[in-house]
Amino acid sequence: MTESNRDIVIIIGKLVLISVVASALLAITYVPTSEQLKKNYAEARTATLAELMPQAAEFEAVYGDEIINDEGDREILYYRAKDSSGNLIGYAFFRQHPGAQGLLEVAGGVDVSFNEVTGMSVMSHTETPGLGSKITEPAFRDQFKNVKVADLSLSKSGGAIDSITGATISSQAVIDALNAQVEVIQVAEG
Repeated sequence: MTESNRDIVIIIGKLVLISVVASALLAITYVPTSEQLKKNYAEARTATLAELMPQAAEFEAVYGDEIINDEGDREILYYRAKDSSGNLIGYAFFRQHPGAQGLLEVAGGVDVSFNEVTGMSVMSHTETPGLGSKITEPAFRDQFKNVKVADLSLSKSGGAIDSITGATISSQAVIDALNAQVEVIQVAEG
């Protein structure tokens, strides 16, 4: 083996060793932090449900048929919001929907008669910073409080929601997510 070939083998060996050590360190840090991330995610969802339906004392999950992980958990389609007496007062949900730059996760609530949206919150997105990302700001989000489901469209189409300048696709994606999930719940609840 020539000296240059031996140098290449040594360099490759060092790179492999560095890769193995880095992978091991990543795995070691992933295990303890993944549980905390799951806990934080669940807490954020619970807080969002309470924000969307503040008069609700409990949220009953309605499950779909789709198995979503190796533990056999089923997908949560939506939540039935109930007051302290156990009366159904509305529905809350999380929905993923395509936006302008990727998937949005939108949370929403609707009253029991499907007349009014109780609120909306964008949980996650990959929209353009400074444009589409404005879907998370109060000026946009607050438009959805107590808006009639029938008026859940952009104002340029006769609806109640003003789009964000330069981010009409993102604005429409939020509305589409809400409308689609309200329809799913209406069908499921009959």
